[in-house]
Amino acid sequence: MTNPQIDYAAMAAQWRAERETTLKASRAELLAQLRALGISEVTAEYEGYGDSGNVEDVTVQPAEVQLPEPLATEVGDFAWSLAYHHHPGFENNEGGYGTLTWDIAADSITLDHADRYVECSHSYDEGL
Repeated sequence: MTNPQIDYAAMAAQWRAERETTLKASRAELLAQLRALGISEVTAEYEGYGDSGNVEDVTVQPAEVQLPEPLATEVGDFAWSLAYHHHPGFENNEGGYGTLTWDIAADSITLDHADRYVECSHSYDEGL
Protein backbone atom coordinates (compact mmCIF):
# COMPACT_ATOMS: atom_id res chain seq x y z
CA MET A 1 0.00 0.00 0.00
CA THR A 2 1.31 3.44 -0.90
CA ASN A 3 1.69 5.90 1.93
CA PRO A 4 -0.14 9.08 0.86
CA GLN A 5 2.11 11.11 3.18
CA ILE A 6 5.28 10.43 1.14
CA ASP A 7 6.62 13.57 -0.50
CA TYR A 8 7.99 12.21 -3.77
CA ALA A 9 9.40 15.56 -4.86
CA ALA A 10 11.39 15.82 -1.63
CA MET A 11 12.56 12.23 -1.99
CA ALA A 12 13.70 12.86 -5.59
CA ALA A 13 15.54 16.01 -4.47
CA GLN A 14 17.29 14.04 -1.73
CA TRP A 15 18.36 11.34 -4.21
CA ARG A 16 19.65 14.01 -6.58
CA ALA A 17 21.67 15.63 -3.80
CA GLU A 18 23.11 12.24 -2.81
CA ARG A 19 24.10 11.53 -6.45
CA GLU A 20 25.75 14.96 -6.69
CA THR A 21 27.79 14.24 -3.54
CA THR A 22 28.86 10.84 -4.86
CA LEU A 23 29.75 12.25 -8.28
CA LYS A 24 31.78 15.07 -6.71
CA ALA A 25 33.77 12.58 -4.60
CA SER A 26 34.35 10.25 -7.57
CA ARG A 27 35.42 13.16 -9.74
CA ALA A 28 38.02 14.36 -7.21
CA GLU A 29 39.43 10.86 -6.75
CA LEU A 30 39.62 10.17 -10.49
CA LEU A 31 41.09 13.58 -11.23
CA ALA A 32 44.04 12.96 -8.91
CA GLN A 33 44.71 9.53 -10.45
CA LEU A 34 44.45 10.80 -14.04
CA ARG A 35 46.74 13.76 -13.35
CA ALA A 36 49.29 11.45 -11.72
CA LEU A 37 49.41 9.45 -14.98
CA GLY A 38 50.01 12.62 -17.01
CA ILE A 39 46.65 12.43 -18.76
CA SER A 40 45.43 15.74 -20.18
CA GLU A 41 42.03 14.69 -21.57
CA VAL A 42 39.55 11.84 -21.24
CA THR A 43 36.81 11.07 -23.74
CA ALA A 44 34.04 8.57 -23.01
CA GLU A 45 31.41 7.53 -25.57
CA TYR A 46 28.18 6.12 -24.13
CA GLU A 47 25.03 4.60 -25.62
CA GLY A 48 21.73 3.48 -24.15
CA TYR A 49 18.47 2.11 -25.54
CA GLY A 50 15.91 -0.61 -24.89
CA ASP A 51 16.29 -0.19 -21.11
CA SER A 52 20.04 -0.82 -21.01
CA GLY A 53 23.31 0.64 -22.15
CA ASN A 54 26.96 1.13 -21.43
CA VAL A 55 30.08 3.13 -22.10
CA GLU A 56 31.32 2.11 -25.52
CA ASP A 57 34.82 3.54 -25.39
CA VAL A 58 37.15 5.47 -23.09
CA THR A 59 40.19 7.17 -24.63
CA VAL A 60 42.83 9.45 -23.17
CA GLN A 61 45.31 12.07 -24.34
CA PRO A 62 48.19 11.80 -24.77
CA ALA A 63 47.34 8.62 -26.66
CA GLU A 64 50.60 6.89 -25.70
CA VAL A 65 49.56 6.83 -22.03
CA GLN A 66 47.97 3.50 -21.14
CA LEU A 67 44.96 3.78 -18.88
CA PRO A 68 44.98 0.78 -16.50
CA GLU A 69 41.86 -1.37 -16.97
CA PRO A 70 40.48 -0.88 -13.44
CA LEU A 71 40.83 2.91 -13.83
CA ALA A 72 39.25 2.80 -17.30
CA THR A 73 36.28 0.99 -15.76
CA GLU A 74 35.99 3.61 -13.01
CA VAL A 75 36.16 6.44 -15.55
CA GLY A 76 33.47 4.71 -17.64
CA ASP A 77 31.25 4.27 -14.59
CA PHE A 78 31.73 7.94 -13.71
CA ALA A 79 30.88 9.01 -17.28
CA TRP A 80 27.70 6.89 -17.26
CA SER A 81 26.66 8.20 -13.85
CA LEU A 82 27.24 11.82 -14.83
CA ALA A 83 25.29 11.40 -18.09
CA TYR A 84 22.46 9.67 -16.20
CA HIS A 85 22.46 12.40 -13.55
CA HIS A 86 21.91 15.08 -16.20
CA HIS A 87 19.65 12.99 -18.46
CA PRO A 88 17.89 10.42 -16.24
CA GLY A 89 16.22 7.59 -18.10
CA PHE A 90 18.01 8.23 -21.38
CA GLU A 91 18.59 4.48 -21.76
CA ASN A 92 14.86 3.77 -22.02
CA ASN A 93 12.99 3.02 -25.23
CA GLU A 94 14.79 4.52 -28.25
CA GLY A 95 17.42 5.78 -25.87
CA GLY A 96 20.18 8.29 -26.11
CA TYR A 97 23.90 8.57 -26.59
CA GLY A 98 26.69 11.01 -26.08
CA THR A 99 30.26 11.93 -25.45
CA LEU A 100 31.79 13.11 -22.21
CA THR A 101 35.00 15.11 -22.70
CA TRP A 102 37.00 15.90 -19.59
CA ASP A 103 39.81 18.46 -19.74
CA ILE A 104 41.93 17.17 -16.86
CA ALA A 105 44.17 20.24 -16.49
CA ALA A 106 41.20 22.61 -16.17
CA ASP A 107 38.94 20.00 -14.54
CA SER A 108 36.22 20.96 -17.00
CA ILE A 109 33.69 18.46 -18.35
CA THR A 110 31.61 18.83 -21.49
CA LEU A 111 28.67 16.48 -22.01
CA ASP A 112 27.42 16.30 -25.60
CA HIS A 113 24.17 14.30 -25.32
CA ALA A 114 21.41 13.34 -27.75
CA ASP A 115 18.06 11.68 -27.03
CA ARG A 116 16.29 9.56 -29.63
CA TYR A 117 12.52 9.61 -29.96
CA VAL A 118 9.79 8.35 -32.23
CA GLU A 119 7.66 10.93 -33.93
CA CYS A 120 4.20 10.10 -35.25
CA SER A 121 1.95 12.12 -37.47
CA HIS A 122 -1.64 10.95 -37.24
CA SER A 123 -4.69 11.97 -39.18
CA TYR A 124 -8.25 10.75 -39.15
CA ASP A 125 -10.57 11.61 -41.98
CA GLU A 126 -14.21 10.56 -41.95
CA GLY A 127 -17.08 11.15 -44.31
CA LEU A 128 -15.02 12.71 -47.04
